[in-house]
Amino acid sequence: MHQRHTGFWLIFIAGLFAVSGANCVNMLRPGAPPLAPKLPPEPTLAQVIDAVNGNHGRIQSFYSNQAAVSGQGFGSLRTTVAYQRQRNFRLSAGTGLTGTELDVGSNSLYFWYWIRRGEPPAMYYCRHDQFAASPARHTLPIQPDWLIEALGVTAIDPASNPQGPYRLPDGRLQVVTTRNSPDGPLRKILIIDASQGWILEQQIVNLQNVLLARSVASRYRQDPASGLWMPGVVDITCPPAQFAMRLDLGNVQINQLQSADCSLWTMPSISGSPLVDLAHLPPPPQ
Repeated sequence: MHQRHTGFWLIFIAGLFAVSGANCVNMLRPGAPPLAPKLPPEPTLAQVIDAVNGNHGRIQSFYSNQAAVSGQGFGSLRTTVAYQRQRNFRLSAGTGLTGTELDVGSNSLYFWYWIRRGEPPAMYYCRHDQFAASPARHTLPIQPDWLIEALGVTAIDPASNPQGPYRLPDGRLQVVTTRNSPDGPLRKILIIDASQGWILEQQIVNLQNVLLARSVASRYRQDPASGLWMPGVVDITCPPAQFAMRLDLGNVQINQLQSADCSLWTMPSISGSPLVDLAHLPPPPQ
């Protein structure tokens, strides 16, 4: 697989599946009254889990057709982003002049990605249950399933052996969980708002304590219909790739997506871009 494809996909997945928080989160409009705290001054781990899962875990779907993605090497692209539990996800970005430049998606069976300016042009895809054995896994160390979590729909699974909460010097809380990957266990470090229980930062770290991905969420917004909170902006960094990008979610709507629109979760057919199954890639040239 061409380096340009793998590099972008690694950056995209690694960043987006590690949603996190800025050092100073713009949670409320200037002059708005402070929110009543959802956590006590010294919360237990169970209380933190309840607060996190009571907000992030209740997001069943979201949709925005006024989002934007930007980063190093490319300007701002108009973006539509949609999600529906468990694995339905779609992000399509482009410009009015050139049309779609990027299409990333997932459904219950497989995930895919397409980049207009990729060389060679192709629609790359893989079944979720075959990705662990894919040759591409060694260039994509962050599991594709984690992409959805980055946008504020993650929860703390008690089976992930959560540890904490630990009080950080800046007052925020830290909870550390463990998850398995094809290359062994990884640590997921969650930085959590000590008052509201919002996930502000997640870091994916391997056993050698190497940071694989980090992202920063700011401008938390409350959805008026559901009362749930999501970040409005996610700033992404991938240290191994020396890359950074930003996703602005725009007018995101929570738990209002209609399940009848199955086309959102269907891999598109794009002329001139043959299908390439990541589970059956040819060996790299010697």
